[in-house]
Amino acid sequence: MDTGEILRKIPSVEVILESGSIGPLLDRYCRSLVVAAVREAVSVERNQIIAGERSEVSSPAEIAESVTRILEAKMKRSMRRLVNATGVVLHTNLGRAILPASAVDAIREAATHYTNLEYDLAKGERSTREVHVERLIRELTGAEFCHVVNNNAGAVLLALNSLAEGREVIVSRGELVEIGGSFRLPDVMAKSGSTLVEVGTTNRTTVRDYEEAIGKNTAVLLKVHKSNFKMTGFVSEVSLEELVEIGRRRNVLVLEDLGSGALVDFGLFGLPGEPIVAERVAIGASAITFSGDKLLGGPQAGLIVGEKGPVTRMKDNPLSRALRVDKLSLAALEATLLETLDVSRLRDNVPSIGMIAETAANIRRRAEALVARLGPVSDVLAIGVEEGTSQIGGGALPEVDVQTWLISVTSPSLDENSIERTLREGAVPVVARIGKGTVYLDLRTVLPEEESVVKEAIQRVADAARRKR
Repeated sequence: MDTGEILRKIPSVEVILESGSIGPLLDRYCRSLVVAAVREAVSVERNQIIAGERSEVSSPAEIAESVTRILEAKMKRSMRRLVNATGVVLHTNLGRAILPASAVDAIREAATHYTNLEYDLAKGERSTREVHVERLIRELTGAEFCHVVNNNAGAVLLALNSLAEGREVIVSRGELVEIGGSFRLPDVMAKSGSTLVEVGTTNRTTVRDYEEAIGKNTAVLLKVHKSNFKMTGFVSEVSLEELVEIGRRRNVLVLEDLGSGALVDFGLFGLPGEPIVAERVAIGASAITFSGDKLLGGPQAGLIVGEKGPVTRMKDNPLSRALRVDKLSLAALEATLLETLDVSRLRDNVPSIGMIAETAANIRRRAEALVARLGPVSDVLAIGVEEGTSQIGGGALPEVDVQTWLISVTSPSLDENSIERTLREGAVPVVARIGKGTVYLDLRTVLPEEESVVKEAIQRVADAARRKR
């Protein structure tokens, strides 16, 4: 039978739709979706016959199966839950901070009901959406005034546009950072309408460099916290205290981009090194920006704190409308800030803080217990528990190696890339890391209730290894 004759045997879309096999799909999905899927299935079949990949037409039941697969794929959500076993707590690619339960409840309530987002219940009149978090931010930072936008890059853009559009901003060359996604500070500054003035060298900047660069058109001295890298050796930088003193003497505003921004002292958890927002506010910067979804452990947001005059200029900027935070993020932010008021319960109530603070000894106990529960896999897998380090991630605490214990997985039947891929192929993917020919899983970033998913994923690897023997 020639190709043309085979093609003529393919039933029309209408015939397929009227077949009993498609009926259940029309009950589950709207007709237009089913029609489009049938057309796609017919097109695939036609192309396979033309390419010589098949020599006969599928039965109505087989076509219905193809249509079902097409519809299920079309209706499947792209964003999926997964288990983060990389040990990177604030993993940008995996969604950064897991929200506190109270924040999730707040989102659900705000999403499923009307709220007083911009309505003053006491006065019965319009209000502003930021009133729900302003008191908490001021209390936690000691700032005179505050503002919230959708992320920290937006906060920096808004601050520079509000305070220095058409004027100069002086920055140390050693602080011209690039953040994730190839976003570079000079590019953000260019979009703000300000003019970048670089001072110092990559490794050394002095007070004199700033003093000599200030001119009539200077609007801001900008300090950027090097949150995602470190420089060692023959280096020096000008402190915020020194910049504030220069700014006061020369009548120039001082802005600091803290990046991650810690509201609590991480020294309480044995992790020193990250500046605390309240301490930076006390030094006297005109304004400070930082993120909500990093060391705060909340939703994506950009928080701006500082003196009333400069921050009010940002609030009044038309860009604030474009950068404003939505009601769901505000609800989650308020709940997270409320949790932050009680430092004694922070590690229990804010998941990312709990992960950062968890001791290596406890992680070792969890890892050994999980390996013991795996059952008979030693015939195809070599599984151990060995010492290693976790990362905070999200551009936070780059100089700090957090001790941990890792579950190591190797197999004579599968290479490390095959093992890592198999872990990702479950209904709930498990994302691990590879090093020195070994796949490692760090339970620091695995919630206790997710350990069963990790166990099933490792057993799935064992099954794959047995098939390869």
